[in-house]
Amino acid sequence: MSEMPRVPNYAPATALIIYYSCNEIGNKEIRQLFGSQLSPNTIVRLKSLARKQMQEDSKLAFRPNVVNTKSAYKAWGIDITEVEEGYKKLQKLKLVGAT
Repeated sequence: MSEMPRVPNYAPATALIIYYSCNEIGNKEIRQLFGSQLSPNTIVRLKSLARKQMQEDSKLAFRPNVVNTKSAYKAWGIDITEVEEGYKKLQKLKLVGAT
């Protein structure tokens, strides 16, 4: 995917919290996910990718400045199942807070 902007890694816990608590995400959540240092241009490009995915998924945004969370994660290559499995493994190894 040559269109994909280069973004920093994300914390698995943050990715899970945003995914399961927000149907739609905007600049605030994108910065929480990828870091406050993201440039406005990168956020615009990420949202553009998410909007293209939303069209493919037949999803609509209910507000103009947000994107559908599930479509956004899909567009950005974040496999929530893999994130969950990895996080559970970290918990099992006691490398992050247990449930």
